[in-house]
Amino acid sequence: MKNQRFDRSSSHAGSPRRRLGFTRIRRLAAAAVAAIAMSGGAQAAENGAGFYLLGNKGPGAGVLPPPGVFFQNDFYFYDGHFGGSKGLPLNGNIVAGVKAQLYGDFLTFLAVAPWDVAGGNLGFTIVIPVGGPSITALASVVGPRGNEFSRSVSDSTFTIGDLVFGPMLGWHAGKFHWNVTALVNTPTGDYHPGQLANVAFHHWGADFTGSLTWLDPELGLDLSMAIGVTVNGKNPVTNYKTGTEFHLEWSVSKNIGKQFSVGLLGYHYQQLSNDSGSGARLGGFKGRVTAVGATMAYNMLIASHPVSARIKFFSEFNTQNRPEGQAVFLTLSTPITMFGAE
Repeated sequence: MKNQRFDRSSSHAGSPRRRLGFTRIRRLAAAAVAAIAMSGGAQAAENGAGFYLLGNKGPGAGVLPPPGVFFQNDFYFYDGHFGGSKGLPLNGNIVAGVKAQLYGDFLTFLAVAPWDVAGGNLGFTIVIPVGGPSITALASVVGPRGNEFSRSVSDSTFTIGDLVFGPMLGWHAGKFHWNVTALVNTPTGDYHPGQLANVAFHHWGADFTGSLTWLDPELGLDLSMAIGVTVNGKNPVTNYKTGTEFHLEWSVSKNIGKQFSVGLLGYHYQQLSNDSGSGARLGGFKGRVTAVGATMAYNMLIASHPVSARIKFFSEFNTQNRPEGQAVFLTLSTPITMFGAE
């Protein structure tokens, strides 16, 4: 795995005096868009809605694969904005006009055991996120004489994020399939205090999600839903603790032939409790966002090996203390080995 930073740049590079003159501006902007990370967010929850990636569930969300080892690669792109003319007051200064683009690649490995556990199958997953945001913000600073000036600041990075892992347990009964998953975010990623662009969250966290799918192979119809709660630990560097978060995802898809399918999907995110800690200078700052979108999938054989390709597009609205934008997933998944297969 690559574990190096390819690009960490700033628009206010220049002479040492100039860099020092705008250090304060950069830090103010960082406070407004601190640790923008894999959910594509700005500060409403320090890392923009926690480590759970909204929209990652979809058709077949409740289906746990048969015993074996599986690999999935999710390429994720998010383009959003926050603020516009709306400013964020911070110690007499205002940061606004935040624009963020995020490129992420999520490498996911899933192992499903061949034995029965509580009437279902036990799986274990590990997710390795790689990527990072590119951020531009407008910082307005009021000087000691009351004069005000603005400066556009930017930063970007491409590196490895926090490792996420956890167990899942799945059941099947006729056309119904459901599972429960517990994911743990570990503060193991490449984190840089004070930078606008960070892909790591630098705190522990846990997410608990239940997913359900009704699948009718004859009709080729898939109805899926996932509901979960994310609990966050405190970032010891910024002394910021994001409140508890709720997320809901849904999808309706229809097979067209044996290989192709289309559908509609969406998600809703709502922060349940206030942010806290001395770093939460904007108070509770609860976030909210809703999105709807579309999906297409194609199943194929590559060198006699089954591969599934899916694209998902989301457009966000109904936002509060969150960025608003569009997200795209491109997913490729395939089995590595099947337990008990010839």
